Amino acid sequence: MNQPSIACIAPFFIVRNVTVALAFYGEKLGFETVFKEPAHDPFFAIVQRDGAMIFLKAVNADPVPNRKRAPDARWDAYVGTPDPDKLAAEFISRGTAFTSPLQDTHDGLRGFELEDADGYLLFFGRPR
Repeated sequence: MNQPSIACIAPFFIVRNVTVALAFYGEKLGFETVFKEPAHDPFFAIVQRDGAMIFLKAVNADPVPNRKRAPDARWDAYVGTPDPDKLAAEFISRGTAFTSPLQDTHDGLRGFELEDADGYLLFFGRPR
């Protein structure tokens, strides 16, 4: 029996300011804004790069990254990439700072970690 496919999954981040978040994802990570509402001073937006999407919404609540609730659960999103070395070089050329450098991790991954404008940690990598 063939199982229906799933095209993607997108984290939904509560942010302080959607415009600031859009600037970070666009300028530092090369994501494209594919939706925002309203067009001026948006409260909700979607960014996308290739198959990765992230939903961003400003609500009456502060962002709470995983590591603030459970230090052993650091990442808020794992973003798979077949070539983390090349992606790291691109992000460095954009002036993006990493919270953990490109490396082979103790848990069998190769990649790097960075923090977005609201403190969410994203790991970009692949299994070794």
